[in-house]
Amino acid sequence: MDLRPVALGTPMTTYDPTRPTPAAIVSGQIPAHEAPHPLSVFDMFRIGVGPSSSHTVGPMRAGLAFTTELTTLTPPSHITIDLFGSLGATGRGHSTDRAVLLGLAGYDPETVDIATVEAILPTLANTGTLTLPSGTQVPLDVARDVRFVARTVLPYHVNALTITATGADDAVILARTYYSVGGGFIMVQTNNDPLHPDVSSLATSQTGVGIDIPAPYPFASGAQLLAQCDAAGMSIAQIVRANEEAVRPRDTLNAYLDRIADTMFDCVDAGTSAAGVLPGGLDVPRRARALAGKLAQRLACIPDADSADRSTASASSGPGARAWVSTPVDPMRAMDWVNLFALAVNEENAAGHRVVTAPTNGASGVIPAVLGYLVTHCPEAGSTPGVAAGPVTDDGASAPLSHIRMARPSAHPSASADSPTPDPGKAAPPAREARASSVEECAARRRALVHDFLLAATAIGALIKTNASIAGAEVGCQGEVGSASAMAAAGLAQALGGTPQQVENAAEIAMEHSLGLTCDPVAGLVQVPCIERNAIAAVKAINAARMALWGDGRHTVSLDVVIETMRQTGNDMLSKYKETSEGGLAVNVVEC
Repeated sequence: MDLRPVALGTPMTTYDPTRPTPAAIVSGQIPAHEAPHPLSVFDMFRIGVGPSSSHTVGPMRAGLAFTTELTTLTPPSHITIDLFGSLGATGRGHSTDRAVLLGLAGYDPETVDIATVEAILPTLANTGTLTLPSGTQVPLDVARDVRFVARTVLPYHVNALTITATGADDAVILARTYYSVGGGFIMVQTNNDPLHPDVSSLATSQTGVGIDIPAPYPFASGAQLLAQCDAAGMSIAQIVRANEEAVRPRDTLNAYLDRIADTMFDCVDAGTSAAGVLPGGLDVPRRARALAGKLAQRLACIPDADSADRSTASASSGPGARAWVSTPVDPMRAMDWVNLFALAVNEENAAGHRVVTAPTNGASGVIPAVLGYLVTHCPEAGSTPGVAAGPVTDDGASAPLSHIRMARPSAHPSASADSPTPDPGKAAPPAREARASSVEECAARRRALVHDFLLAATAIGALIKTNASIAGAEVGCQGEVGSASAMAAAGLAQALGGTPQQVENAAEIAMEHSLGLTCDPVAGLVQVPCIERNAIAAVKAINAARMALWGDGRHTVSLDVVIETMRQTGNDMLSKYKETSEGGLAVNVVEC
């Protein structure tokens, strides 16, 4: 029986429960040190929809797996969904009900159209029926048939759901219990013992590509990773690349890295173009669009940074304004852009739109924000510090990263859109040829640094994911935003030329200073404090990378110790602070 969520009608192969899968490694079913291959960049960065990887993406994959299996059985007349533990506690705010229904309807989180996501619940309310991929229409009342059972926690994991399909005689046709273990990974229960469940990892679209092939440079700890780097004379990014290319072509890997980066940049631009109030009832306004407009205006209206006369800059900012806020020489100007990038992405996530799980949806704004900082503010990536804006549309929206795409290396802010198309039959003028070469070289250098960033981040994320957890329901937000901050810090340190020791140190600093961070979303929505927290974590990651790069890599506390401490801290943390909305800000904000 194939349990992998594939589109119906595509060839399916037999699922082998004994074969290692990413989910098996993440869940601890296979110890990290016994895994033949570390988690891949294909596992750490995946495209899906918001607002949560564990509460939205994972349940959607579970629903898709269930409906795929159901197609070979008797058509059902009734389907019920039970959401337990954290899924039950915050499932409404995390759109878990909508996600499972989308999966049952045959949609995959990576490819589902956002219009479909937003339409399914209104459609069900109007029709009262759910159409399965087989064409079978099943009567379904969301209020009655999707049950939130927050007080019941199943033994294997706090994120659990059971889907049951019955026939006209109420006989069970198929019943499956799934566990969403973080980052969109799913385990499925294989026996009927509720107290002693046997589980198997649910295969995903990326499973089967090399996870069971021994890596040339295996590592299951930070110490092992550094030892591999020292022995091979390679960077962390090179180690990860070598492991990836041992099981897939370089072009495939590079194309995926390009796709991940471009999806992140697209998300930034989408977030800075959208206005209004986020859904869910908290009436949280979107802020990214307004901030993008202000920052773009600052760049457009202020004299050149090298100008000796700052009087015009001060005057343009209005009476009584702080001049430094309105000038390109603002010493903290980069922070404004980092904040913008993080806010834009996580507002898109909160709206249920497309994001990159990095390593979770709740923390999806951290890595794009730091990556955006790299490509817009770091000379190493060919950028001009302080100039980070793309075009402003007629209605005032700004697309800060529209000019930077990995898949289109020729697209660069210095390349003029008004330039005539060169005649291939004529030699290009020397100046134009040199300029084009410079632009291409800059784009190629930027692309290589972005790839190194994502590869180094993958190594750190894999260590955290397999030796602790990235799930807020298990260890609090230290596992989500803390992990993302550590990954981003490592990625930036790598891209800026850090040694393996400095890269590991950067990750350690960011993770160490995220220990104990609780997950207490107000009203179960990934909005407060989640959106601002992504921005804070992104700035922390940049600071951690800079601190590490000023040092020589030697430090007192290792990354391994910090990861183990995070795991222990998560175990000791009260459940009300772990994505249940039963403590912290989740209760105090409402009271206020």
